[in-house]
Amino acid sequence: MDKRPTPQRIGILMAVLLFAALLLAACGGTASQPKITIKLAENAWTGSSINVNVAKILLEEKLGYKVEIVTIDENAQWAALGNGDLSASLEVWPSGHAANVKQYIDEKKVVENLGPLGVVGKISWYVPTYVVQEHPELATIDGFKKPEDVALFKTTESGDKGQFLAGDPSWVQYDEDIIKNNGLDLKVVRAGSEQAVLAALDAAYSRKQPILFYFWTPHSIHAKYDLTAVKLPEYTEQCYATASSGGVNCDYPKDVLFKIAWADLKNKAPDAYQFLKNMQYTDKDQIGMIASVELDKKTAEQAARDWISKNESVWKTWIPAK
Repeated sequence: MDKRPTPQRIGILMAVLLFAALLLAACGGTASQPKITIKLAENAWTGSSINVNVAKILLEEKLGYKVEIVTIDENAQWAALGNGDLSASLEVWPSGHAANVKQYIDEKKVVENLGPLGVVGKISWYVPTYVVQEHPELATIDGFKKPEDVALFKTTESGDKGQFLAGDPSWVQYDEDIIKNNGLDLKVVRAGSEQAVLAALDAAYSRKQPILFYFWTPHSIHAKYDLTAVKLPEYTEQCYATASSGGVNCDYPKDVLFKIAWADLKNKAPDAYQFLKNMQYTDKDQIGMIASVELDKKTAEQAARDWISKNESVWKTWIPAK
């Protein structure tokens, strides 16, 4: 049989191709590529879990993406974002990541700053307010220079020094430097996790015992306990410029929390990229969800769904226009 193209066969083929093109145009104009899986970094604190669950629900149910939540250390996430193993991280505390910002965002340009989350954070040293009521001098760092006051915080773990309770070793913490550079007779003891710090606080609080520890706001802890932030030497940029050499001797700065993403996300998933870039809520929003998890014992997903159901006017502005 002669299978050479003829004008008739060419005409039929062109008609078929034209019909296919018209059909494609009616369905959206271009052939759609399969959506990539969005991988969101979950760090070791409740606020991070809240953020990624809010984003996961909306990305899946409103934009049609499959989303994976990947538990990862806040420092290790930068390299993973840089090579595309992660898509985004939604809560970066800038005071601890200047070197990562410089390396991955400014120099290599493999990670992108997606802008503020809308939440402002602050790390501090805390004592229960009943400690300050009995020992007013402990409202500032100067009180911890007095041996009789430091002795109140001695534990079996700290020996002959006062105990300063820290958390997960992966958290950004300059407390050993602050203690050394201010000449304090304190020893950092690491509880190992946020939950362990909270358990130690709860135990001390129930007995009205002294405890000095690292913590932050926003967090539900401030709704449950009456705490006082110890006044440390005022934060300056010059103080933190010496962080890499152990020179920090001042307070932690206020942190305008921000989001970061794999630099190629805007090409691989432009609507997901724009959604994450648009995503913002307030301290009050996040604290309410954190309290649902930590005080009401809801899962992060349940707390996120409750917030989403009550705040459509907020999250609808995050959905990119088609």
